Amino acid sequence: MPEVILSHSHWDHIGGLLTLRKSVSERSPAALATAHVAEGFFYSRSDGRPGVDRESALALKPEYERAGGTFVIHAQPVRLHPGVWLLGPIPRHYPERNWGGSGKVITPSGTVEDNVPEDTALVFDTDRGLVVLTGCGHAGVINTLEYAQKTVRPARIHALIGGLHLYAASDETLKWTAEKLRAFEVENLLGTHCTGIEALFRLRHDLGLERKHASVGAVGAGFELGHGIDPRAIAR
Repeated sequence: MPEVILSHSHWDHIGGLLTLRKSVSERSPAALATAHVAEGFFYSRSDGRPGVDRESALALKPEYERAGGTFVIHAQPVRLHPGVWLLGPIPRHYPERNWGGSGKVITPSGTVEDNVPEDTALVFDTDRGLVVLTGCGHAGVINTLEYAQKTVRPARIHALIGGLHLYAASDETLKWTAEKLRAFEVENLLGTHCTGIEALFRLRHDLGLERKHASVGAVGAGFELGHGIDPRAIAR
């Protein structure tokens, strides 16, 4: 049965979970009944007011469970299926600041700046290399790719797909990111959501990728192993 992967706890990534679960549960009780998240997903987020959570998944948890769902929290990388890995919390080796705002998160070690510590990604191990799927890339795209290679295997990145949270990045940051990405030999780049249109074009240029191998991820865009990116009409 289909499972759910939630990359992090921001509301624009989890707000539809309960609606989706309820829409399919009558026809298929086990569909979307398991949601995988990384440790930190249910940390309390503070906006400075006592007892007030900001973009917290805490309110979602009991509702999803009442609807027959189960959250599985991963503190370490895990192989969900043959060739499919969930990275769990991604170490921040490089100081990539791929998140916004100035909120706080309450962790076991105390209240700190909310850098979205639960941010995670999926990795597909294929015969062409690794395919990495991110939600927002709050952990940093370079941190994510390094951890993917360390966790799964040191193969080239056949495809990087998803949000990279570079829309507000400076020219200096984009240049640094492109320089680091070259070492991963990225063959296909489908930048969606919070990547940023200008950021995608800059990365495409600096990585020397052709248009068919690097595209803005419009609604309906996809990637198929062996066929590459299908950007749909708006991004052709």
